[in-house]
Amino acid sequence: MFDRFSRSWDMVKASAAVLRSDRELMLFPVLSGLATLVVLASFALPGFALGVFANGWSLGGALLGFAFYFCTYSVMIFFNCALVGAAMIRLEGGDPTLSDGLAAARSRLGAIFGYAAIAATVGVLLQAMKGKDSNFLVRLVGSGLGVAWTLATFLVVPVLVSRDVGPVDALRQSVALLKRTWGENAVGQLGIGAAFGLLSAGAIVASILLVVVAAQASLLLAVAVGLVCGIGVLLLGVYQAALTGIYSAVLYRYAMSHELPVAFQGTDIAHAFAPRR
Repeated sequence: MFDRFSRSWDMVKASAAVLRSDRELMLFPVLSGLATLVVLASFALPGFALGVFANGWSLGGALLGFAFYFCTYSVMIFFNCALVGAAMIRLEGGDPTLSDGLAAARSRLGAIFGYAAIAATVGVLLQAMKGKDSNFLVRLVGSGLGVAWTLATFLVVPVLVSRDVGPVDALRQSVALLKRTWGENAVGQLGIGAAFGLLSAGAIVASILLVVVAAQASLLLAVAVGLVCGIGVLLLGVYQAALTGIYSAVLYRYAMSHELPVAFQGTDIAHAFAPRR
């Protein structure tokens, strides 16, 4: 287990090195976030106006929820594929551009939409389970299945980008790769999530304190400080999303070949791909 922790940390550092080499990779989470907001507005406004969820879940609400999940997942998976595609180019020693990543995602549109449909179906079912107000056991099982689904599907995007397979085969291969890398998968995801969770919480608390202090001087200054702090917190989220996507590419590379990426030969990142004793 110690080896898995150590290897996972090495892979996180490798992912951070990729992000330092290509900071424009952070544009993919930004574009994904903007597109997701457009999708959210497109569904939320009509949903509230028509009162679809006024009386809880109904057939119409389930269909609208599925459509929302499908569109949201399509956007998120598309830009994740673009990010991972660009990261793969960097791991091979290339110098990817924004258009390179988008081209990699566009070439897999059919598989992306197919996997988005699967993810949307699972998302609606899990949300329905976790929304059971009167049944704690069902909510608990739903939460557990959600964690398992997250771990099992972590490498779906790298598989979709790297192989000419359909969404079902990509899901199967991600599950198969999980068996080889369950420790690195869990430790990496939880480690990145916990680290940025603490950073974000600290940043939010510091932001509130700064706004309160600034408000003592003037309301305009407080608004300006709030905006700057808000942008800083958002940037943390963007960095986390980019780092997580790159980590999935690095982990996939490790799971498939245990070979050192060409771009990092002769660097400390070799430890991430070195066999452990």
